[in-house]
Amino acid sequence: METGLAILIGLFFTVAVYLLLSKSIVRILLGIAILGNAVNMLIFTAGRLTREVPPVIPNDLYVPAEATANPLPQALVLTAIVISFSFFAFLLVLAFRAYQETGTDDVNEMRIAEPKDDPAPPQGY
Repeated sequence: METGLAILIGLFFTVAVYLLLSKSIVRILLGIAILGNAVNMLIFTAGRLTREVPPVIPNDLYVPAEATANPLPQALVLTAIVISFSFFAFLLVLAFRAYQETGTDDVNEMRIAEPKDDPAPPQGY
């Protein structure tokens, strides 16, 4: 099972890097999302994949009697999911605003594009 997940994680990393190297901002955002999922799967797989044995220590022992799943990577992955979702939402809004200003989603054209003129800039708050 770990071998199959290792191959899948490598595939996720490959696809993410390919998408991050593209010119379209939408593809870059998809690459960031896939890269976050690949890192989460890597952390989760590194913490052992055991379904039958919960990470509970009996009262009379100081350490578990047999190999158990590590709960720390599971907690880290849950936290990383929330952080990556908020980061992706921020980048999505940022990309949409950049598209509104430049009129293109090509990052090379964004570098040379002039911002659209606003008819009346805001006059303070």
